[in-house]
Amino acid sequence: MSQQVSSPQVTDSLEVVSVKKRELSWQVATNLLMSFKYAWSGITYAFITQRNFRIHVCMCALAISLSLVLHLPSIEIAVIGLTSGLILTLELLNTALESVVDLTVKHSYHELAKIAKDCAAGAVLVSAIVSILVASMLILPALLKVIFARVS
Repeated sequence: MSQQVSSPQVTDSLEVVSVKKRELSWQVATNLLMSFKYAWSGITYAFITQRNFRIHVCMCALAISLSLVLHLPSIEIAVIGLTSGLILTLELLNTALESVVDLTVKHSYHELAKIAKDCAAGAVLVSAIVSILVASMLILPALLKVIFARVS
């Protein structure tokens, strides 16, 4: 059963309450700077709350740093950067999906919620494995060359 609002005063009050709630939570970005602020807020949230995101950030930084220190060709550094970015992107999407699923099912169990969360986590895992393989193929030969040169 829906409730109809007929009084202009009640309508104005509802609009004020609606605007206030919007100011406090679900704002639409009014400019490009606000869009970046909201995006950075999501990255910050994931970094603070998601252990795996922090691990991925550290491993990505390590891979890119090693590739720079080892003077890998630019194209190889770019490939490592792209695979690193893919992992972080999928981890952010995984966090977003898990939040939406948790919001939807609240504190109850649902098989479809489990499937959604498991598949999103699986996507992160696949990208992490691929990234490790790519980084290993590109970094390991150069790293071993440096190690063996110092030992000899």
